[in-house]
Amino acid sequence: MSGHSKWKTIAHKKGAADAKRGKIFSRISKEIIVASKHGGGNPDTNLTLRSLISKARTANMPIDNIERSIKRGTGELAGAAALEEIVYEGYAKDGVGLIVVALTDNKNRAAAEIRHIFTKNGSGFAGQGAVTRGFKRKGQLFVEASAIDEDKLMELVLEAGAEDMKQDDSQFEILTEPEVFPHVVEALEKAEIPTLEAEVTLVPDACVSISDKTTASSVLKFVDDLEENEDVQNVYTNMEISDDVMKLLEADEG
Repeated sequence: MSGHSKWKTIAHKKGAADAKRGKIFSRISKEIIVASKHGGGNPDTNLTLRSLISKARTANMPIDNIERSIKRGTGELAGAAALEEIVYEGYAKDGVGLIVVALTDNKNRAAAEIRHIFTKNGSGFAGQGAVTRGFKRKGQLFVEASAIDEDKLMELVLEAGAEDMKQDDSQFEILTEPEVFPHVVEALEKAEIPTLEAEVTLVPDACVSISDKTTASSVLKFVDDLEENEDVQNVYTNMEISDDVMKLLEADEG
């Protein structure tokens, strides 16, 4: 799940505890297929593909899986079903906006299943643009704060074209325009600075602050239900959880 960086830590911990390896591989594989389809299968010339291959290796995805995904994207594998991106949007409790991005070979199945999840969580689809108009597409990278001096990192990423960098607890968050994202990834790779996460994502213009644990838990469950669906690739939200509720949720996570 992607959301405001203030509660990224929870998302990371929860993902590490709950995620099934097969699901992670499936998501990365779909990203590689799409990147290869649009930019070619050579990571030397397709920087987006290169960053995804790095992401796959970090997740211990087998090389055979990576190569198969590239070939599916470039059309080298006969009979490979085409993937279509579909975006759904709606609201959770307290007006928290949700954007669901699916990559599927059967959009009717995906629509029915995702609609069912919304209904089960007391919600429904919103009109096109109702939620997405409050988000901007950005490259977002996280670097462990203890890995590098802040001034050195800032100089490096700004020179590569990043638009902003700030510290969020033990992490540096770097934001870029989507077209600049591959260049910042490449600059970090050349400097041998590892990233905790690096992706082109949707960043909210403004966040909905949640200071009630029950509401926060309800929204997180909604997101978990969505992410369990095989067609769902990403769920974006504008929820920002207060520090007090954050601590309670972290305690529950153990």
